[in-house]
Amino acid sequence: MIKANVISGYSNWKKIIKKPNNYLKKRLKILSKAPLFKKKNHEFSILLTNDKKMRYFNLKFRKKNKTTDVLSFPMKIKEKKRLYVGDIAISYEIIKERSKKTNFFLEFDKMWIHGYLHLIGHDHKKLNDFKKMYKKEKLILNYFHKVN
Repeated sequence: MIKANVISGYSNWKKIIKKPNNYLKKRLKILSKAPLFKKKNHEFSILLTNDKKMRYFNLKFRKKNKTTDVLSFPMKIKEKKRLYVGDIAISYEIIKERSKKTNFFLEFDKMWIHGYLHLIGHDHKKLNDFKKMYKKEKLILNYFHKVN
């Protein structure tokens, strides 16, 4: 089973996702039944934050003085039978802006899935890696939304 700890660091998130812990719990329950993730026993944290905080984290950890949509901080800590794989931070303003063309939940799901894949070892530095990661993102998104 995959488990997420949600930390609300910006109140605007709750205007759209009333109970973010419950929302992610339902998503992860579905994902945990998928063949690729059936045997995963992962835990991670998600900070729901804003552009200001994302800019701070991006500067501090990546030396880039700009905001970004999602940041992942992989780590591997074995806790009892579960592996803690790291932390994700997501910007409310960027998700809100992108959702004008689609919807907020789709955009949010894209970001935490992208972050989670980074936590478990995927990256997109090379084109071939980008294609593999993108394919997995779409596969996972299709469990929740019909994505072309």
